[in-house]
Amino acid sequence: MGGVEDEEPASKRMKLASTEFRALSNGSSKDLMARPLPSEGDNGKVIGSRGVIKRDEFVRIIANALYSLGYKNSSARLEEESGIPLRSSSVNIFMQQILDGNWDESIKTLHKFGLSNENMVKSACFLILEQKYLELLEIDKVMEALKTLRTEIAPLSINIDRIHELSSFVMSPSRSGLIGEENSRGKSRTKLLEELQKLLPPAIMIPENRLEDLVEQALLLQRDSCVYHNASDQEMSLYMDHDCGKHKIPSQTFQVLQAHSDEVWFLQFSHNGKFLASSSSDLSAIIWEVNSYGKFSLKHKLSGHQKPVSLISWSPDDNQLLTCGVEEVIRRWDVSTGKCLHVYEKAGFGMLSCGWFPDGKSILAGINDKSISMWDLDGRELDSWKGQRISKISDLEISDDGKNIITICRETAILLLDRETKTDRWIEEDQAITSFQLSKDNKFLLVNLLNQEIHLWSLVGEPNLVCKYTGHKRARFVIRSCFGGLEEAFIASGSEDSRVYIWHRGSGELIKALAGHSGSVNCVSWNPTNPHMLASASDDHTVRIWGVKGLNVESKNAYSNGVHYCNGGA
Repeated sequence: MGGVEDEEPASKRMKLASTEFRALSNGSSKDLMARPLPSEGDNGKVIGSRGVIKRDEFVRIIANALYSLGYKNSSARLEEESGIPLRSSSVNIFMQQILDGNWDESIKTLHKFGLSNENMVKSACFLILEQKYLELLEIDKVMEALKTLRTEIAPLSINIDRIHELSSFVMSPSRSGLIGEENSRGKSRTKLLEELQKLLPPAIMIPENRLEDLVEQALLLQRDSCVYHNASDQEMSLYMDHDCGKHKIPSQTFQVLQAHSDEVWFLQFSHNGKFLASSSSDLSAIIWEVNSYGKFSLKHKLSGHQKPVSLISWSPDDNQLLTCGVEEVIRRWDVSTGKCLHVYEKAGFGMLSCGWFPDGKSILAGINDKSISMWDLDGRELDSWKGQRISKISDLEISDDGKNIITICRETAILLLDRETKTDRWIEEDQAITSFQLSKDNKFLLVNLLNQEIHLWSLVGEPNLVCKYTGHKRARFVIRSCFGGLEEAFIASGSEDSRVYIWHRGSGELIKALAGHSGSVNCVSWNPTNPHMLASASDDHTVRIWGVKGLNVESKNAYSNGVHYCNGGA
């Protein structure tokens, strides 16, 4: 077979004048019917180990792909050598008639294809006559265009709205440019051919990029069936079947962060993945900075709370941080300087939870009088929701559009509050709810329960339970879980047995149980920009950073700012 540099055309190839046509078709059969081409000799045999691939279809798809890639001479040689034309001569004639603007003859040829689907034939005729009508208007042959509209297009009795739109073009002060954005008749006719190619049966005109579509489908099917898939699509190869393997899941301890002096209760990565914030019963929160090599260093230790710090929330731009003390106050911090910018409190009551509105100009606070307050950054109350809105142990989430507030309102119920419609929806569980997290796309909610189960709920339409995850241990403490990995394909959770558990989100299969901590693991957070980085917070006073083998940072057997660099061990 020749390459793109071949000069000698195949002897059986039809010679056609239009360059656009040469880019779209070839073929050598002399029959005037466009039904699927019959197989010749052994060309009808199947190939492949399963015997499901028809040889003639396979050859035609390869020839079509070669043409799409610009290897026209190679495609022609393949047709000649195999004896299998890409298209019948009637289809080639039809395509040339379209490119030449020979509309009436092209419709006659279309009817010779012997298509049994009358609606398909009408739709194809409509597309052809529409192009004819627009080109007549383009050259100011208005009467001929109107005749085409009234006597040829309208009698098809399809797409009436489009017919009305076409008729309005007659009154347009400037009819130039009607046939396409490129304002080029040749390019517009080529687009018409592409539309006809999508409409007509593939046995007559193979869809463009069919081979690419088939290969892409195969790759995506392999990706979707890979339980451990946690790598970018660029890492997939046609040379081998795709299988990530467990080594793509962060399971190796890279660093142990040891600057807290008591139990670490909560942690969360910033949206840009460049920072990690942790909070502790030692009354402090810490901002850790992640450098380009994946190493963590202590940036600021935030002190000022009089009670343990239970929750943290990053501002949408990651420049500020909220910290919430247990039934105490909420503090707002500047991430770059570590300075406390404001303290939010309500006389006689304590704060339970906190969160940012998407615009970064206001915050939400869950208060122990079972209400939710909305404050601007200066502490002025903008709105409030009272009643049975929030429980004593509560998380708080706000949808990205700012319309929905999610909170635990009763021991076994989660409230979905629509701020615009003032309507409530609920997720009802049979067991007490201890924590939850909203997915990045706002379509799913991960709910931790007292009975050592984690439930995944879909929030699209009426809430419905999608999957359950089990295996971790929870008896006394609040244990938090999270979404993570590439496209949030995994679920991670802490556990009272000192392990971090990881499940496949779709199947619920337990993939990993990571050992390393010496106390209950209270919270986990997956880096939103690095699918191979996971952090866990524990009662052993440490934060542990988990990574993937082969992506390890340079190890250091030293302590610096409370950071212990591990040499790959757990």
